[in-house]
Amino acid sequence: MAQVGTLSFIEENEVITSRPEIVGTFGVVATTHWLATTAAMTILEKGGNAFDAAAAAGFVHHIVEPDQNGPGGDVPIILWSAARKKVEVICGQGVAPATATVARMKALGLDILPGTGHLPAVVPGSFGAWMLLLRDHGSLTLREVMTPAITAARDGFLVKREVASLLHHTGGFMKTHWPTSAAVFLPGGQAPVAGSLLRVPAQADSYERILREAEAAGGDRLRQIEAARQAWYQGFVAEAIDRFFRQPVMDTTGEAHAGFLTGQDMAQWSATVEAPVTLDYAGYTVCKPGPWAQSPVLLQQLALLKGFDIAKMDHCGPDFVHLVQECTKLALSDREAFYGDPKFADVPLDRLLSEEYNAGRRKLIGAEASLEMRPGSIEGKGGRIPLRARGSTRMAHSETTVAAEDDTSGILSWPQFLAKTRGDTCHLDIIDRWGNMISATPSGGWMTGSPVVPGLGFCVSARGQMFWLDEDHPNGLTPGKRPRTTLTPGLALREGEPYMAFGTPGGDQQDQWSLHAFLRHVHHGLNLQEAIDAPGFYTDHMPSSFYPREWYPGHLAVEADFPKATLAELHRRGHKLEIHPRWGHYNSMTMATRENGVLRAAASPRRMQCYAIGR
Repeated sequence: MAQVGTLSFIEENEVITSRPEIVGTFGVVATTHWLATTAAMTILEKGGNAFDAAAAAGFVHHIVEPDQNGPGGDVPIILWSAARKKVEVICGQGVAPATATVARMKALGLDILPGTGHLPAVVPGSFGAWMLLLRDHGSLTLREVMTPAITAARDGFLVKREVASLLHHTGGFMKTHWPTSAAVFLPGGQAPVAGSLLRVPAQADSYERILREAEAAGGDRLRQIEAARQAWYQGFVAEAIDRFFRQPVMDTTGEAHAGFLTGQDMAQWSATVEAPVTLDYAGYTVCKPGPWAQSPVLLQQLALLKGFDIAKMDHCGPDFVHLVQECTKLALSDREAFYGDPKFADVPLDRLLSEEYNAGRRKLIGAEASLEMRPGSIEGKGGRIPLRARGSTRMAHSETTVAAEDDTSGILSWPQFLAKTRGDTCHLDIIDRWGNMISATPSGGWMTGSPVVPGLGFCVSARGQMFWLDEDHPNGLTPGKRPRTTLTPGLALREGEPYMAFGTPGGDQQDQWSLHAFLRHVHHGLNLQEAIDAPGFYTDHMPSSFYPREWYPGHLAVEADFPKATLAELHRRGHKLEIHPRWGHYNSMTMATRENGVLRAAASPRRMQCYAIGR
């Protein structure tokens, strides 16, 4: 700061961020909703560790972000345990039902799975993952961890503008076709207005019943956690889901279908622990879940970028954006060809992340934007990539249902509207004073994905829409198989020591926005908040993981606060620009770091709900 008389001038090298980078020594929390953040910090203040706090935040997310996730959703978790001195992944991704086969789906006239309803449902995995986390790493009682979510459900939470709009447009559909959803999300039969409070007592009742059954098992903390898990996967939750899925419900085909998910599917599934997939890069070891998520995409992007001097590039300049974008296209094309549940598919990750393979892939990067899908070739591995141009998919078998209340066109049918109105994801990063570190990405079970299960008050994950109806593809639908998801939390070690937890919502964009923030922090010296605030970009140059699975060749979405010269040069290079206003992306990046006992955290200003706190 320079002063002249009574006037003050900001020096050019002083950066003003949207909010401060949080710095402390006791604990830091960054999540995509302020109520989840405060719930987690409250747990830390009560003496809980980062894992207790993460579960509390996860349960709150399930309540207060119904457009993004719900209690019946999915979650991958990656953590560093200070006691165990290692990184672990907890898989809370449920599997396809035992009777859900490609043949049965095709017999219904489907060539891809619908995006809503009973047909794309998988076993809801979030609850089991949180129970496994608390059993193996937590310290507080289940009631202490779940009480903030129950309180939010009973007392109410702020209805965001996006949620109000979504319920306004889909309210008629819910009342006509999904009345159980209308009973929960349309109090008094009306869509709540933005800024009002929405209460979901039915969800609070379900959580309370789980606690009562858990506490009836006795005073032992571990016994209660197991009793809660059994109540969910073998008790009243599984029974309610089994009954409901025998009833046909409307989906994006424009027809009503019963589901395949049963109580037996629930009883046979449990969350699992596995080792992370890792890549060494610029002094960091980046750790991710396996290829049942899209997570190795970020690692392959880094493997490709090893061949370039990123630090010498302007992180807001055209060379940086173009290079990162072209590496992303190559990594995402390999995702589409090779990724799937490694319990069912031979995914050649060692090859995909090797220097030899990526040295050959780098040669495909030119001065102009690629407009092609270019997966690599690995003998005996991978599958065909279906390519559907944007806008080409027939949205439903039947378009005769009542038109949606769409205030822009007034002509969308309900199947069309639901196909274009998908849910998304939440995220959290937490570090405690003992050095425990966790990153998790709760998602699925959103209120427009499937109807509310009677007696439970929540929906079941429609994550199965990410399978291909191709038995020969690594991500082809198979009973008992995990769909290849978009959910991708991350950890990074620096010189072998746990350093960073990071991630974001955003579907196919998750490992794009995470990469950009990571590179800007590592190579350009931006602090966490600066790296998050910096202009964002992403591509839809790949088949979407969500119904109707379309792609947009050459697409490049950018925020308008890039320099005009950068935008002009990217356009000249052939990128098909889609320009958003400043902070206009859905990017809700959060990050937290630990170095020499000092903890830092930051959260995105986009969407106006992410928050980081700490002390």
